[in-house]
Amino acid sequence: MRTRANREWISYLLVTAGTFFMAAGINIIYEPLSMVTGGFSGIGIIIKKMTDGAGFTVPIGLTNMLLNVPLFIIALRLKGGRFIKKTLYAAVCFSVALLIIPSYKITNVDYLMAAVLGGTLNGVGIGIVFSQNASTGGSDLLGTLLNRWFPGFSISELLIFIDGLIVLVGMGVFGMQTGLYSVVAVFITGKVSDALLDGLKFAKMAYIISDSPLDISRGIMERLDRGVTGLNGEGMYSGADKNVLMCVVSKKEVVKLIQIVKTIDEAAFVIVSDVKEVLGEGFIAGDNSY
Repeated sequence: MRTRANREWISYLLVTAGTFFMAAGINIIYEPLSMVTGGFSGIGIIIKKMTDGAGFTVPIGLTNMLLNVPLFIIALRLKGGRFIKKTLYAAVCFSVALLIIPSYKITNVDYLMAAVLGGTLNGVGIGIVFSQNASTGGSDLLGTLLNRWFPGFSISELLIFIDGLIVLVGMGVFGMQTGLYSVVAVFITGKVSDALLDGLKFAKMAYIISDSPLDISRGIMERLDRGVTGLNGEGMYSGADKNVLMCVVSKKEVVKLIQIVKTIDEAAFVIVSDVKEVLGEGFIAGDNSY
């Protein structure tokens, strides 16, 4: 129970850190440069700008709240109370971070570098929050929900699409130049968050072709405590039967695996490749040791 409680505390700390990264990107980069990079806050900025000329103003916070309410109701039904609980916490932390982190007036800035920095900060923040099965609401939550019906697209890819539409509208309101740099920022945000999420799930798969398969498999199982699967193969040049060993290890264990193989058979042929979403003993959900 204590271990589970500690993991929960660490998860909430990571969510908090992620929201502060996101808020830093908005307050330090996007807001001073009027860059609409998507999200419900971006929609709020656009609506506020459009209603200013109509004699009344719709606050950004009101727009954000009205758009989030139906999403939270849907998320409660589809994702359950635990997801909503953490997402509500993330949304509150995000709002607090936006209030705490100061906004600076930027002059003579390189818009491209600003888009890169802002996109990186936002991408890191979103990636951390998503890795803890949470969302800050807004388009983040919408992307998470849409992933249920469009599993062929990652959450970050859906987020790029949603925020891209918002950026296009913002481009028409605030101008082409700022809008184009906003597109760059949105793209970088998606790629950085994807890289962060994938980085937590990457493992390595090795195929080993050797004349000493039993000794090598025994060495891997004893020294790395990893399972090994033997596959039947045939050398197409020699026509001889071959035993091909397949083993999945963590990124940190690749060097040791190669050392084990080469110690037993220097002539062994080894192929190492990246794999994702490894489930099973030693690679269980929530185990980020690899």
